[in-house]
Amino acid sequence: MTLPTKPNLLSLLLPVLILYFSIFIATAGMKTKDEEYTYAEGTKNGPANWWRLNPQWKACGNGKLQSPIEIIDKSVVELPQLGELKLDHKPAPSILKNRGHDIMVQWNGDAGQLEINGTYYKLIQCHWHTPSEHKLNGIKFDMEIHVVHQNTKGEIAVIGIWYKIGGPDPFLSKLINNIKSIGDKEIDLGVINPSDISFISKMYYRYVGSLTTPPCTEGVIWTVMKEVRTVSTEQLDALKGAVHHGFKENARPTQELNGRQVWSYTP
Repeated sequence: MTLPTKPNLLSLLLPVLILYFSIFIATAGMKTKDEEYTYAEGTKNGPANWWRLNPQWKACGNGKLQSPIEIIDKSVVELPQLGELKLDHKPAPSILKNRGHDIMVQWNGDAGQLEINGTYYKLIQCHWHTPSEHKLNGIKFDMEIHVVHQNTKGEIAVIGIWYKIGGPDPFLSKLINNIKSIGDKEIDLGVINPSDISFISKMYYRYVGSLTTPPCTEGVIWTVMKEVRTVSTEQLDALKGAVHHGFKENARPTQELNGRQVWSYTP
């Protein structure tokens, strides 16, 4: 006669542990899915509901200094004291990233800086939105680049440039083959000169707003160049074709001014 063996504690707990971790993994997966934002208006994860997807994104719903905005020239105040942009960009190592919702060039070395009122903001990255996020006198352009700078306190200053369909953009021309082949990988671009973006216009608009993607952090200093540049259809199609499904149009709707003033500088 063989006596029954006494089950050990691990064998008793194992089914419970398996069930627990299965639920945990499934729940974690559901949470990630819920937090994925889209640009499709009127949908559960669309711009009007970004603030519901993550507790840290509340500013997307209740913020009063949100971006982008519509700039209306008749309401803009000319402010000569702004002065010309103080840019000191320089070539630095960089990579090309597909973030799913946009394509980004990230500088990993010292790519220079932007000075605003004695504060220096280091160049971090640039990315593209199609169509433009900011509007001008009711016009939404075909594309907008955001050139993102950050200071030592984590405060952000962004330069935005509008583009309409026309001749190819020289900066994108240098990246076009990599954009077309990027997939979901990162590409080492080597040394890239941010000055190739060509900040030739001295006229610009200035206002205080926010990030245009979650978490919609406020206090961002926006500089939107007045000159509208051109981008070719091929370049625009390459950007739209590289991002993930549903992000070919990745522009947040314009937000309320809520009493904010937009200034402009003209030499």
